[in-house]
Amino acid sequence: MNLALTVLNITAPVFLLAAVGFVWVKLGFEYRVQFVTRMAMTLAVPCLIFVALMNIEVEPQALAALSLASFVAYGLVMVGCFIVVKLARLDVQTYLAPLIFGNTGNLGLPLALFAFGEIGLGYAVVVFAIMAILSFTIGIWMVAGAGSLKRVIQEPLVGATLLGALFLWQGWKTPEFLTNAIELIGQMAIPMMLITLGVAVARLETKAMGQAVILSVIKVVICGGAGWLAATWFGLDPVAAGVLIVQVATPVAVTSYLLAEKYGADAQPVAGLVVASTLLSVLVLPLILAFVI
Repeated sequence: MNLALTVLNITAPVFLLAAVGFVWVKLGFEYRVQFVTRMAMTLAVPCLIFVALMNIEVEPQALAALSLASFVAYGLVMVGCFIVVKLARLDVQTYLAPLIFGNTGNLGLPLALFAFGEIGLGYAVVVFAIMAILSFTIGIWMVAGAGSLKRVIQEPLVGATLLGALFLWQGWKTPEFLTNAIELIGQMAIPMMLITLGVAVARLETKAMGQAVILSVIKVVICGGAGWLAATWFGLDPVAAGVLIVQVATPVAVTSYLLAEKYGADAQPVAGLVVASTLLSVLVLPLILAFVI
């Protein structure tokens, strides 16, 4: 009973905030996703990442182990999802990247914070940054046939990760007034991302949901298993292992739909995957958290 209540306390705020965005759109109110997303990804999330890394009280070696484990986990996911797509005779351009890369920002970061505290958030931003690097290079190559290393370098969240890692490594701290200001900006990120997730899901048009549900279940099994194998292989501590498993197992990101639209892939099945996997995560993520806590 106590475990169930703990998991509910962790997951309920996340999905309630997403529901706020969903209901907001259904009531006909205006919500400019492009503006909010740009503010979040350009300003709020980088500030959140920088402060989380600068203040995290973890040995740099532990973060290095988590980084390597994250790369291995995503490598395993890529292999597993590629096999599934080929066996099912699905279009690689449309299905592969969405099945690999999850919603580590909108869902993963708040879940890690609520489940494991500030240390968990620090771990989560590392996995988030690695996923973003892979998504902007290998992920775009899968969808468009060409990666974008330049875009990775230009991403504020990557710069914030590198700068935060440098401050952590050197033991540096920004002046208190500056830290407070950056932290205040970063605190906008999680509610903004969750509400925007709900808005985006409410606006998606979906078809062929049966296939999307089956693929979403397969994705959870592959991703959860890959995260667990990588965490075990590198001997991560319980918090780092839990964060890695949760992050890798997050549902299909809305950005996968946007990339499919942009680069000419079939966007409707991807929209179905976003909705199906996000709804499935309401049931699956609490179970995963119950397992890792």
